[in-house]
Amino acid sequence: MRGESTPVSSAAGERSESMSERVGSVRRVLAFAYPLRWRFLGAGVLAAGTEAAGLGLMAAATWLLATAAGQPPLIALSVAIVLVRALAIGRGVLRYVERLASHDAVLRMVAEVRARIFGALIDRPPARRADALSRMVSDVDAVQDLLIRVLLPMAAAGVVAVAAVLTAAAADPLVALVLLAGLLVTGAALPVLAARLARRGSSRLAPLRAAYATDTVDLVHGAADLAAFGARAAYEARGAGHAAELARVERSLARRSFAVDGAATLLGGVTAMAVLAAALHRGLPGVWLAVLAVATLAANEIALSLLAAARKGAEIRGSLDRVAELLGPAGPAAGGAPGGGMPAGGAPRDAMPAGGTAAAGSPVPEGPVHLRLRAAGVRYRPDGPPALQGVDLDLPPGRRVAVVGPSGAGKSTLLALLTGAITPDTGSAEVLAAPAPGTCGGAGPDRGVIAAPRTGTTTGGTSGGATPIADFDPERWPAVVTGLLADAHLFHASVRDNLLLARPEASDAELVAACRTAGLGDWVDAHGLDVRVGEDGAELSGGQRQRLALARAVLADPQLLLLDEPTEGLDAAQADEVLAAVLAHRGDRGVVLVTHRLTGLDAFDEVVVLDGGGVKERGTQGWVRAHGG
Repeated sequence: MRGESTPVSSAAGERSESMSERVGSVRRVLAFAYPLRWRFLGAGVLAAGTEAAGLGLMAAATWLLATAAGQPPLIALSVAIVLVRALAIGRGVLRYVERLASHDAVLRMVAEVRARIFGALIDRPPARRADALSRMVSDVDAVQDLLIRVLLPMAAAGVVAVAAVLTAAAADPLVALVLLAGLLVTGAALPVLAARLARRGSSRLAPLRAAYATDTVDLVHGAADLAAFGARAAYEARGAGHAAELARVERSLARRSFAVDGAATLLGGVTAMAVLAAALHRGLPGVWLAVLAVATLAANEIALSLLAAARKGAEIRGSLDRVAELLGPAGPAAGGAPGGGMPAGGAPRDAMPAGGTAAAGSPVPEGPVHLRLRAAGVRYRPDGPPALQGVDLDLPPGRRVAVVGPSGAGKSTLLALLTGAITPDTGSAEVLAAPAPGTCGGAGPDRGVIAAPRTGTTTGGTSGGATPIADFDPERWPAVVTGLLADAHLFHASVRDNLLLARPEASDAELVAACRTAGLGDWVDAHGLDVRVGEDGAELSGGQRQRLALARAVLADPQLLLLDEPTEGLDAAQADEVLAAVLAHRGDRGVVLVTHRLTGLDAFDEVVVLDGGGVKERGTQGWVRAHGG
């Protein structure tokens, strides 16, 4: 019927959509090559020159040998001798320079791609760390292969093949036509066939490699837990299954590649024989018969690079799709922000268009800042409950606020708003042009804090004289607002290297002082700053790891310090001691503390109790405790 789609048209539509997606993935990746286009163009010219020198060397050497067999005067061979030497040396030099230029360009590009993917994985972390490792290593390597092993060889081989046909046409049009037919089969038809055969299995390579990496990390890092729960055998069986499946797919691809390569080699010989027969038919001199036959074999060798490039392009397709997924415009994804995803109505503040760089926002304020949340609301899924709703918080310079609540209350989401990692779906997160004198953002003098003027709330937008946090330069904002957050990471490096991430110019004395403030002074005195902490602080205890991350936050010394459970893993007395030392170090600069404890908060101007994403109580510690907070 006219209104029904046939299976053929449906399949054609799916193929068209799949082709469009593949082209879109490649375009998103190649957008990063545009700023380096002249470097890649130079590398392509050098690659074409290398292939042309190789083909010319074979032809010139054959002509020299065939002509020398007739024992002509040496002077008749002098030009050919010089040409052969020049082409032999030039081919090696061109190849070296081409490799140098192409790898220099592609490594610059890959560095930018890897930085973008790292940022995307921070905003939208995958469910498993091993999958992140696979994307950062194996999948990004596919970007390098796209340029080095696919596009550049294709361009160089195509140019040289056309030049070879045109040169043969100068000798005889029929010979050129036969050569063209052979090159079209070897350099066009067979690569298409090879890509189709490789595509059937290559789409499974990237997911299988990611699954295998996940299995490996689970078995290595989770060995103790798996053994304790008796699950090691099951995980080993699953890993062995993925390894066997991966090996099966790779063997299948290898068999197909061998078959196509054998056919290409055979066709190269057939093409050479056909060219030789055409030259004999046209009565060309014997020397040219040898030159054309050998040059045809050399041209077919170049055409084989098109075969390898097409196969590699099909093999890396899955990896390119996974890379393009992260390079594309940021969208909702599970796990993208504290609480389990990206806000439904917002995006990471450092999200960039594909292939571009982050637009530099407004310059960050110099000196003290006055931050304010007005009726701020965040929802991670359109159909899910709000992570925050209607939250008001005023943070003039020097204000200390403790945010208390159970897990899932929205505490980390509130910190994410202040850091600019996410933007509110409703309300606003803004920086006031100047501190509001005489206001501290409380909820009434009967709660032990100074009341802020209540002028109503807004849904979206900002008040006059205020700038949204998202408008500031995302690379500079951490100098204003940062601290110890829930996802603080320790690198597999020394204590000194981990601390210097906060302030690279800091002296050893400043590093030790920051450690003492965080309660890690005795440990540093015993072990020094050069001891390695292991992957994500694995060589440290939980409390030591947290205090080292706290020392780094203290060393950063922002205008507003955010602390998410800074004393986790410490007993109550030691926790109070460390917190008091940090507050003393901060002096008159602001602090926002997230904690589960409603004790030891006497030094804070306000305690805000969050539950279910909303403010349930606010006031001083004494007032909140007296009213059942």
